[in-house]
This record gives sequence, structure tokens and C-alpha cells, in this order.
Amino acid sequence: MMRMRWSAAILAAVLAAAGLPAAAAELAKEQILHKGNGAEPQTLDPHRAEGVPSSHILRDLYEGLTSSAPNGDLIPGAATHWDISDDGTVYTFHLRPKARWSNGDPVTAEDFVYGLRRSVDPATLSKYSQILSSIRNAEAIIAGDKPPESLGVQALGPHTLQITLKAPTPYLLGLLNHSSAYPVHRASVEEHGERFSRPGNLVSNGAYMLHAQVLQSHVHLKKNPHYWEADDVVIEEVYYHATEDQSSELKRYRAGELHWTNEVPLSQVRWIRENMDEEFRVATYLGTYYYGFNLTQPPFKGNLPLRRALTMAIDREIIVNKVTRLGEQPAYSWVPPGVYNYEAQVPEWASWPWEQRLAEARRLYKEAGYGPDNPLRIELRYNTSENHKKIAVAVAAMLKQNLGVRVNLINEEWKVFLQTRKQKRITQLFRAGWIGDYNDAYTFSELLHSKHGINDSAYNNPAYDALLEQAAVEGDFERRRELLQEAEELMLQDQPIMPIYFYVSKKMVSPRVDGFQTNIMDHHYTKNFRLLAR
Repeated sequence: MMRMRWSAAILAAVLAAAGLPAAAAELAKEQILHKGNGAEPQTLDPHRAEGVPSSHILRDLYEGLTSSAPNGDLIPGAATHWDISDDGTVYTFHLRPKARWSNGDPVTAEDFVYGLRRSVDPATLSKYSQILSSIRNAEAIIAGDKPPESLGVQALGPHTLQITLKAPTPYLLGLLNHSSAYPVHRASVEEHGERFSRPGNLVSNGAYMLHAQVLQSHVHLKKNPHYWEADDVVIEEVYYHATEDQSSELKRYRAGELHWTNEVPLSQVRWIRENMDEEFRVATYLGTYYYGFNLTQPPFKGNLPLRRALTMAIDREIIVNKVTRLGEQPAYSWVPPGVYNYEAQVPEWASWPWEQRLAEARRLYKEAGYGPDNPLRIELRYNTSENHKKIAVAVAAMLKQNLGVRVNLINEEWKVFLQTRKQKRITQLFRAGWIGDYNDAYTFSELLHSKHGINDSAYNNPAYDALLEQAAVEGDFERRRELLQEAEELMLQDQPIMPIYFYVSKKMVSPRVDGFQTNIMDHHYTKNFRLLAR
């Protein structure tokens, strides 16, 4: 039995190394933080949420078994420590006896059992249930073949939770920090049903609790007085402001209305570098910006030459050097660089000279049935954002210049955009981005599994699925890596998506926000910050 135990001294050392602020500093009298948060959050139900805007808020409202330090290191969350069986398939978590829900109820192992079962229950309609497929019987439950009660989780006592896996899962501890693995307050869910995540109903176990939500404006959280570490939480309130206009967000930041922005407008990066560079935070981010092809409808259904032609006709170097200009890397593969124990699979044509690549793209375009006398006419959808628009305009111009494609750009508000993508009736080419849920290639690979709830391209290749399923139960790390790399290579040959670039996080952060650090996951917990006096 391998034991992971974190003493208070060790944890303090980790947090100190991560850059948590020292105690001696002049603090602001009013500890109210204002964050820009991009689009309106889709939902605050942790098991139904998708998208970064919801995730930012949920990390303040809830606490998983594990958490992360300001520098991104994995640390204990609701569990103080855990034991791992010698074969790596049984994890026993020891919960904090002092942990409490925001209404004062104790947080117990049964709460995590209930939450995990709810997350994989088909009745929950979670788009993320597949992420828990490594837990014993999860796949059968998701498919409707077994009841949620058969999931490999059980409470061994009020503060002892055991999770049994179908095979060793090296990324499990990171996965358990995802919202799909959060507990929920059973009495509240059963009393309020789908409305349990609304203000006045939501009972949470994180450092903050939901106070108010004003659509298209903000979500207001207040400190949870029952949180086990409440005495060390300095920020009393936090506002998450919804805005899809990066220029307006920057204006609000400069006016002192926001303490940090979700992004920055690409058109003003040069000015920011020249005038506010010390407040501009850019960092490597574990994510891929891409366009998805809808494989259920013409013109991309059954037309690989067309998908390949469009993918090859995009000059990614121009996009990252002339449009985004923040150190993004051109993406020809799906899995970004820097992922643990993995080598991304890059197609051969990515190394070709531009003229050779363009010539092949035009040949494929013709093979697909299109040309000057019969140009392809498509719609490219993106969610409302100045930055997404700039990239879409650049891509549309490249497709027209290089192949003669006529592209109609359509922007939609975030919630509408997600619904349109899922319906698949009218989408053709659509913007998307995927941020890793944990530092492992599988978090990217599984998105394109035919049964994944967010596989909006509807990619379905049994050979690809089989490779992922083999990798999921493979105990030999080298063989597992080979299987995942083979899967990525196969997927890129099928071209269900068009990778554009690998992300960086980019935001303005006020010097008054003490404790902020960049990290590859871009995870930031308000409880780790405090506001300094002006």
C-alpha cells in the first residue's frame, strides 16, 4: 500500500514555494475582488457545466478531493491524504473532519459517493460523464446498462472514501479536481431538483457560497463561514463579471472596476506592452484552439479530401505572428506540447514548404469536387468575442485567397453557440477550444471518443475508440503512451478537426491582487488571494 500524506508543515512549505503571500502587508480595508470572466456561465451545476467561464466560478464554490496550489502543483483538497493499493486500482481517501457545507452540515464520504454517482447517471445529462470512465462500472452506467449504485465508489466511514478503478489511472488525482468529481449536497438537490444551483438554493463546500446571479452581468459570491480553512481566507466577496467584449473589459480594468480581466483584445496588445506591461500576465496554457468540422452534414460528411484541403490551406504562422502575437505556437497536432509522457503526432505535410502544402491543398480541393467554377460556400460559426472574430476573419481570408472558398461568418452568444454546436443540424465549420482537465494526453484523446458528450464534430471511428479503450486499461506507461500516440495519428488522418494554435493565457492583473501566479492549467482560487491597500 502506497500512502500519500500531507502534514500541515509540508503543506505550508508547498504553499510557500508556490508563492503564497507573506503575512506582513498592508491590506485593503474592503476585501472585495472583481474578476472579468468572459461569457455568461452556462450553469453552476458542477456535473452539467462545460466551458471555462463556469469552471472559474465552480472552483470557488466547490472543493474536490484534490486541489491545486497557486503554481499549479497538486495538493490535498477535501481529503487530507490518500492511500493507493500496490496494483494502483484502489484509492482510499481520508476526508477532513472539519469540512462543512455552506449551511453548516458536515461534508462526508457519502456526499462524494452521491456526487460521483450523479455525475455518471445518464439522467443527469452530463456532457462530461465520460471523464470518469476509469472508475469501475462507470462506462456501463453511462451507457445505461448498470445502475449508478454499481459505481466503484463506497464510503468506508463518515470520512473515508474508497474509489476502485478498472485499471491503474495515473492521472486520477488530477481528474478528481475537476467539477465532474465534485460532491453535491444531496438534500438540496432532492429538494430543488434542477434549480438546486440557483442563488438561495445552492449549498456548496468550497471557500465561497453563491449570493446572487444577474444574467449577462455578474455572479456574486461571498465567503463561506463554515469552510474548514475560513480563518485563512482573506477575500470576503468576489464578483465574476460576464463580458464578451474584450475592449470593454479592458476599459473597465483601466477604470478600476475590475481587478483582472479574462483576456485582452488582440488589437491592443502592443499598447498594453508599451504602457501596462507589468500588469500583463502571459503564460503557457494547456489547451488547443481549433475549428471543428460537422461530420454529420454536408459538405464535410464523408469528404476527407475537403477537410484536409481546408486544414492545409491555413497559414498558422501568420495567425500566431500577425494576429494573436502573444507567443502561441502553431498547432498541427491535437495534443499540445508539454504534456507529461507524450510526444505529439505531427502530420508529414506540416514540415513541407508553404508552396508544396498549398499545391496539395488545391489538388485535394479539386478532388473534393470544388474549384473556380464551383466554389465551396460554408458558414463558420464562433462565439461572440473580438478575438475570435479576428481569427475567423483571418481564416476566412486565407480560405478565399488560397482555395476560393466563400465563407460566411456567424457569431452567436455563448449559450446559443453551445446549443447550436450540439444540435449539429446547421453547423458546418465551428470554433472550439479544449483546455486540458489534467496534465495527461488522455484528457485530449477522450474528447473525440464517439461517446463523449462534447464530441461536437461527431467523430466516430471504432479503431480510434478501441485504441483509447486499450490505453485506459494499460498498466505499462510506455505501451499506454504508444496507444495514445497511435490514436492521435489515426485521428489526424481522418481530420475531424482543424487545429489552429496552442493557447497561452493572457490577462491583466492589478498589482493590488497579492498571491497571483501563472500556471499551465490557469487555475486560480480566490481563497489564495488578498487585496493590498492602494
